[in-house]
Amino acid sequence: MIINTTHHNSEHKQIIADLIGSSFSLVQKLKLGGIGSKRMIIGDVSPNMKSMMNKVSDINYANIELRPKGILVMINQGLKNFTWIIPYYQLVIYKTNGSSIHAQGRFVHFKNSKTFKENKKFFDKLLDEKVKYDMQYAMPHSL
Repeated sequence: MIINTTHHNSEHKQIIADLIGSSFSLVQKLKLGGIGSKRMIIGDVSPNMKSMMNKVSDINYANIELRPKGILVMINQGLKNFTWIIPYYQLVIYKTNGSSIHAQGRFVHFKNSKTFKENKKFFDKLLDEKVKYDMQYAMPHSL
């Protein structure tokens, strides 16, 4: 689900909380060593997300925030902000000349630039959180 978060809307906060949980508490944020990535340069997006990209040759940026049951991908388009809500069970990450996040029939590919390399620890943390989430719902081994 993608929502326009340019202006504050309490309904959006509730939708996000319902889908992927409320933001981590201050103590949890400190334990995790932060829950947000630095901004990364978007290299490409799926055709159904092109409308959220800058029309001119400006660089498109996004950053990611961890939540208990998923992530928020926040995309900036000029003065507008869009938030893509992705539950962990829908999240797929590919490491191909940068990294790309796939879910819900959409994708965002981040360029392998200096800003992406600064986020290596964040992506490791993201994968750890996804694995923890997946382990809660792992299927028991057959007997």
